[in-house]
Amino acid sequence: MLGGGGLVAANVYASATEDGGVEPVRTRSSPAGTIDCPDVGSRLTAVPDGAKEDVAKELALLDEQIAEAYQRLQNSAQAVQQDEGFADSAIMTPLKDKRTATIERIAIAIGRTGDRPAGMESLAPCTLRAAADDNGDAGDGQDGGGDNQEGADQGGADQAEAGQQPDNGGQVGNGGQAGNGPVAADYVDIKSVQPNVSAPAPQKGASRGTFTTSCGVNENGLFNSDNVIVAPGVSNGAHHFHDYVGNQSNDAFASDEDLANAETTCVDQGDKSTYYWPVLRLQNGTQEQDANKPGGGIEGNAGEIVTPKEVTLTFVGSPRGKVTEMPRLLRIITGDAKAFVNGPANANASWSCTGFEDRQLKDKYPLCPQGSDVVRSFKFQSCWDGQNIDSANHRTHVAFAAADGSCPNGFQAIPQLVQRIVYDVDAPSLQDGGRTTPLFAVDSFPEQLHKPVTDHGDFINVFDGDLMKQMVECINAGRECGAGTDGGGKPGEEEPAGEPAEEPTGEPQPTQSTGTPPAGNDDPEPGDGKGDDGKGGAPATQEPETGEPEPEAPASEPAKDDRPTVSSTVAPKADGTPPATEDTTGSARDGSANDDAGAGAISTPAQTQPAAVGEDSTGGAGTEPQAVGGNLAETGAQMWPAAAGAILLVAGFLLLMRTRRRTG
Repeated sequence: MLGGGGLVAANVYASATEDGGVEPVRTRSSPAGTIDCPDVGSRLTAVPDGAKEDVAKELALLDEQIAEAYQRLQNSAQAVQQDEGFADSAIMTPLKDKRTATIERIAIAIGRTGDRPAGMESLAPCTLRAAADDNGDAGDGQDGGGDNQEGADQGGADQAEAGQQPDNGGQVGNGGQAGNGPVAADYVDIKSVQPNVSAPAPQKGASRGTFTTSCGVNENGLFNSDNVIVAPGVSNGAHHFHDYVGNQSNDAFASDEDLANAETTCVDQGDKSTYYWPVLRLQNGTQEQDANKPGGGIEGNAGEIVTPKEVTLTFVGSPRGKVTEMPRLLRIITGDAKAFVNGPANANASWSCTGFEDRQLKDKYPLCPQGSDVVRSFKFQSCWDGQNIDSANHRTHVAFAAADGSCPNGFQAIPQLVQRIVYDVDAPSLQDGGRTTPLFAVDSFPEQLHKPVTDHGDFINVFDGDLMKQMVECINAGRECGAGTDGGGKPGEEEPAGEPAEEPTGEPQPTQSTGTPPAGNDDPEPGDGKGDDGKGGAPATQEPETGEPEPEAPASEPAKDDRPTVSSTVAPKADGTPPATEDTTGSARDGSANDDAGAGAISTPAQTQPAAVGEDSTGGAGTEPQAVGGNLAETGAQMWPAAAGAILLVAGFLLLMRTRRRTG
C-alpha cells in the first residue's frame, strides 16, 4: 500500500511540474553579468590616412579582448560567485592590462603622422556589471583595476537587464540558448505600446519622391562575421553574423575596386551597393554553419538563422528642400552595435509588427499577435558633410536631420535610405523560457547579450553614377521610381507625379524613452515608421498607459494609398504560417502578456531574478535547445507508474482486509 501510494504521488507531482511549470526550466545561463568597456573607436575624431590600417586592426583587437574576457567570465561563473575577488584578479585586471597596451599602440600609430590623442589611457579599465539580486536590483559594478565607471551613469538600469524576469519560466542569469541573452524582460506585447510616431510637415519645395531598389532577402545565403567599414582587413571583426543583400563581394578584405566590380543581387544591375545587418535567429537548438566558428556559436550567436520574408530598400527626400547626389563609396552606419554598454546616444534600433507600425520600440523586441509579422527598420542619416565618404569614428561625416528636417550647418541633404525587414516568426513562449516557441534575437557582440537596442545597419553606396542621378531627379520631382515599382516602369523611369502619403520623419512625440540623442545629433529618426495605417515618423519607446489600447488589425498587404508605392522582394511564406486574415484581437501568442508589458525606456530597471549557482555556463555555442530537459517531469510524463501504483494500493488493501478476517 505504501509503495503504490508513493508511485501515485510521484507520478502526479511529475505531471504537474510538466504541465504547470512548478519545476523550473533549466537553461544555459551565466549569473556573472557582463563586461562594460569604454568604446575607444567612438572617441577617435581624426585618424591620418597612414595610420588607418593599423588603428583598425588594434580596435578590432580590443573587441576580441572583450569577447575573450566575457567568455572566461561565463566559464568561471561559479568561481566568481564563490570568490568576490576572482573576477577582478583573473579577468578584469588582465583585461585592463591588455587594453592599456593596445590603446598605447593606437596612440603611437596616430602620433606618427598626426597629433597624438591625449587621455586615451583612461579608456583602458572596464566595469563588471553584475547580475541582479532577489529584489531585481543590479549588483555593484566591480572596477576592473581602475576607477573608470563609464556606464554607471546610466543609473545601473541596464545592469538589471543582465538578470531575468520572475515570470520567465525559471530562466536565470543572462538567459538564452548560449547563456548570453536574450531574457524575458527584452520582449513586450506590441498592443500594450501607445502610438508614438510623428512626422514633420513638408515645406514648400520639399522633395517628396521615392526611389526603390529591389535586392532580395539574402536567399543566396551570403553571411560572414566581418565588417569592412569598421574593421577592414580583419576576419571576424564584427563578432556576429551579418545578412548581405546587393553587393556579393563584401567581406573584410574587399577593396573599393572589388566592390565596384562585384556581382549584385539587385534587380537594377546599376546598384552594386552593399546593404547588411545582423542576422535574426531562433534560439531553437539548430546548429547552423557557424555553430563552431568565431562570430557564431563560439561567441554566443546560436540557433537557426531566419531568412527575411521581405526586405524593402527605399530612398526618400527631405521635407525642407531638394536632395543632392550621394558620393560614390559613401559609407553609413546607423545604430550602435554596443548600445547596451555604450548607452543610447547612437542607438537607432526600431522594432514593431505589421499592422502596428505607428508603435515603434527601441530597446524591446515586439510580441506580435497572430497573423502579424515582426518588423525591424532603419532610417539612415540623411545629411552629408559634402567632403568625406567616411570618418574616423564612421559617424561624423554624416548626420541626422533636425526635428524640422533641416541639416546641421555645413551639411547638405542626400537621399535617405529607409530599410524595412519583415520576419515570419512567432511570439516566443516566455513562460517556459522559449521551450514551446523559441526566443528570437539579433546577433550581437557576446557581451551585448543580444539586446534589441544593439540593432544596427550598414550601407556602402556603389550606385552607378547615372542611376544615382536618376534617383535624385526622381525624388526631387516628387515621383515614385525604381526597379519593381507599381506600373512596371524600367529602372529609373519616372512615374506620374503623385504626392506620397509619408514624408521623411522627424521628432517623435514626447515619450519616456531615454533614447533621445545628445545635443548636436538632433533627431536620429530611428526606425521606418511606415505603418500599414499610413502613419509615418520617427519612432520612440513609450511607456504604455494603464489598460490595453484597442488593438489594430494587421493587414497582410498595405493599401496603395497607405504609403509611397515601393517594391519589395518577398520570400515564400513558410508552411503552416497563419494567414494575416486570422484573428488578431487576442493576446500575443505564447506568453505575450508578461509583467514587463510596457515598452520600457533604457533607463528603467527591469525587475530581475538572481542567477542560480551551478548552471552550465560553459561556452559551447548553442548546440542545445533553449530549454534543457532532464527533470522529474520527463521521467514521469506518462501515467503508467500511477496505474501500477493504484494496482499495488488496491492489492495491498485487499490483502489487509483478508488478513484481518482470518485473524478475527
